[in-house]
Amino acid sequence: MANNTYQQSINEWRKERNETIRKENGWLALAGLYWLKLGKNQLGSDPKSEIVLPERIPSNIGYLEYNGKSVSLRTPTAQKINVNGTETDFAVLQPDISENPSYINLQDVQLVVIQRGNKVGVRIWDNQREERRSFPARTWFDIDEKFRVPAAYTAYDRPKMSYFPDVAGERSEFPVDGYLSFEFNQKEYQLDINKEDDGTLFIRFSDPTSKENTYPTGRYLVADVEADGKIFIDFNKAYCPPCAFTDFATCVFAPEQNHLDFRVTAGETHSHH
Repeated sequence: MANNTYQQSINEWRKERNETIRKENGWLALAGLYWLKLGKNQLGSDPKSEIVLPERIPSNIGYLEYNGKSVSLRTPTAQKINVNGTETDFAVLQPDISENPSYINLQDVQLVVIQRGNKVGVRIWDNQREERRSFPARTWFDIDEKFRVPAAYTAYDRPKMSYFPDVAGERSEFPVDGYLSFEFNQKEYQLDINKEDDGTLFIRFSDPTSKENTYPTGRYLVADVEADGKIFIDFNKAYCPPCAFTDFATCVFAPEQNHLDFRVTAGETHSHH
C-alpha cells in the first residue's frame, strides 16, 4: 500500500497527464497525417486535395512543394498564410525535428512538416475537434509502491544502434545511450534507455500485461532522477504511447531487449476493445 504523500503525488501526476492530451495542439487535437509525394501537394478542404483540411477552411489555400530534400509553401496570388506569426505567400518550411519548426496556423488549425527516417509528411491539429472534450479519462492500475524500484544508470562507451518497431510495422534504428539496471522479485533486469537533450532517461518497455490490460505494443516511462543523483524506475508512472489516443501519431515502441518477463500491474491501463 502506498503512503498518502506518495499516493497523492502520483494522483496529481496522473491528473496532469490526462489534461495534457486535451490541451490546444495536444494529441486529441490531431486531425490528420499525410505523407508527401514529390512535387506539388494541394492544400485545402477540397476532398481531392493531397492534404485535406477541415471543411471550414477554403477549398484551396495553396500547396506544399516537396523536392526530395525540402518543403516549401506557396499560396495563390494575393492570399497569405500565417507561418510562425508572419503572414506570407511563400516559405521554406522547417520540419518538426529542427531547432525552429515552421508552424502554419489558420482558423484553429495548425500544421507542421514532420520527418521520420526517410519519410516526410504533414501533421495537422484541429483544435475544434470534439475528442478534446469527449475522449474518456485515462485509466490506471491501483498505485503500488513496490513497483517503484531503485536503479543504476550505466552509459555505453559510445551509443549503440538499436532497432525499434514503429506504428507502420517497420523498424527504425536509433542510438541507445545506456541502460538502467534494477532488481525485482530477486531477479536482475536492465532496460536500454534513450537520453533526451534535457538529460531525461526515457524508457520504452513491454511486459506480459500488454496481452490484455495495457497497450499491446508496450508503454513509455521516464525515470525519476532525484536531486542527490539517486535514480528510481517508477512503474506507477508508466503511460501509453500517443497511438493509444490518436491514429495520427508516429509512435516508436519497445525494442526486443526491453521486453520484461514479469507482469507490471502498475501505471496506465488500456482497453483492447
